Amino acid sequence: MDALARLLAVVNRLAVGVGMLALLAAALVLTSSVVTRYLFHMATDWQDEIAVFCLTGATFLCGAWVQSQRGHVGIDAIAGYLSPRVNAWRRRVVDVLTFVFCAFFAWKSWALWHEAFRDGATTGSTFAPPLAIPYGLMAAGMTLLALQVLLQIVTRGGERPR
Repeated sequence: MDALARLLAVVNRLAVGVGMLALLAAALVLTSSVVTRYLFHMATDWQDEIAVFCLTGATFLCGAWVQSQRGHVGIDAIAGYLSPRVNAWRRRVVDVLTFVFCAFFAWKSWALWHEAFRDGATTGSTFAPPLAIPYGLMAAGMTLLALQVLLQIVTRGGERPR
């Protein structure tokens, strides 16, 4: 498990780096679009889709790293009222349900990617980039997130078993 945890940590760090570059690219693309429209009165038909693809990649690829930090939004309204033992049980149940959801989402995302890739599906714009790109980013990100949650379930989230 330690080797898998180390490998996933490296992959997560790389994904965060790619996500940061994607956010920067989206910002540059949208800024250049605004400048181009304002100064030259020229519309661009590609910037919105490029920005959406970049933001999709950043969002999904960085999810596993955020989970590794336990940084996802959680509602702990009742956690303070529960005993440590019951709270640990609640956390494990939530982790298992999260894994099931993420694994299902990843599976369906890979099916969607495969269909888009096989059929050569593109967006409906004149730019028409392949839909396999955002679907692949979504599928890869959800797969990483499912693996991260599974790792936390198996290792009890980095906590020592009581």
